[in-house]
Amino acid sequence: MKNKLISLFAVFILLCSLIPLELANAHPGRTDANGGHTCRTNCAKWGLKTGEYHYHNSDGSIKKETIKTTVKEKTKKDTKTEKSITSPTGLVLPKLQPAGTLQVYYLDVAQGDSTLIRTPKGQYILIDGGNNNQGKNVVKYLKGLGVKKLDVMIATHPDADHIGGLDDALKAFDVQVIYAPKVSHTTDTFKDFLTAVKTEGRTIKTAKAGVSLTIDGVDASFLAPVNDYADDLNAWSAVLKITYKDTSFLFTGDAESKSENDMLADGVDLKADVLKVGHHGSKTSTSKAFIDAVKPNYAIISVGKNSYGHPDSGILGRLNNVNAVTYRTDKQGTITAISDGSKITFVTTKK
Repeated sequence: MKNKLISLFAVFILLCSLIPLELANAHPGRTDANGGHTCRTNCAKWGLKTGEYHYHNSDGSIKKETIKTTVKEKTKKDTKTEKSITSPTGLVLPKLQPAGTLQVYYLDVAQGDSTLIRTPKGQYILIDGGNNNQGKNVVKYLKGLGVKKLDVMIATHPDADHIGGLDDALKAFDVQVIYAPKVSHTTDTFKDFLTAVKTEGRTIKTAKAGVSLTIDGVDASFLAPVNDYADDLNAWSAVLKITYKDTSFLFTGDAESKSENDMLADGVDLKADVLKVGHHGSKTSTSKAFIDAVKPNYAIISVGKNSYGHPDSGILGRLNNVNAVTYRTDKQGTITAISDGSKITFVTTKK
């Protein structure tokens, strides 16, 4: 018996010698859903602080990763607390929401617009791509959310802060259908977009009032542009309305009062639970008549640091007057709206 114990002990010593020193001294801690955990012991040895979040590589080395927790804001109704991952480049990535819901990700692309929509059937629609310098971030956002293919890409109008990053998205993903209003521009940014479309072997379908998207499980139709607006690029903005059961979303690009008045005169149903506020909250958009017709419960303003005065205080007051809960990407980061068909809840990546 004594000889057996000695043999077993010798085997144990041999096995331990085969384990890398780093793993043998690794600190304990159960990994979470993201595959990492917080440091509890031997933290200084690993170059970590107590409680610092990290991952273990296969060789036992450490990969640091910051986890930022957002909290429910007292002024925001139906806003959940959520963990969001900050990538090594500092980009805060939103969390993918459960399948079977309509998910709208209003991406934080600084002073610009970019929105990703995931339908209950798992189809993806990308509306705009921010400025040129945001293209790579838009691709990272989409890849982080598991996007492999874009069923629809919409360029609302030729302004650089809306289409600048779309060429990156075209190169990174298989894009099935592209929509844009029938207006052109002479900028290099617009030419880059057209070149990317051609390089990928695609053509552009015209976005205009009355055109519907072929998307399963939701109703998606363009409400604008209604008319021809010559060289007024903002007025050309493609305005899309998506309805999922009892909930609805309105995406307005940079549409201003001229386009808003034409939509009102066209007699279309503008009522929507969530309004993506036109032109980053500029005073030239979101007229009283328009907002009275939309009657939004929630308003999203895609905006960053700027010298234009966006969002305008008068527009913020107008939204407050109709009791719309307002979210801003410059304050809340990427804003995610989740609809189960009857109720809409929100998650943000910043407090």
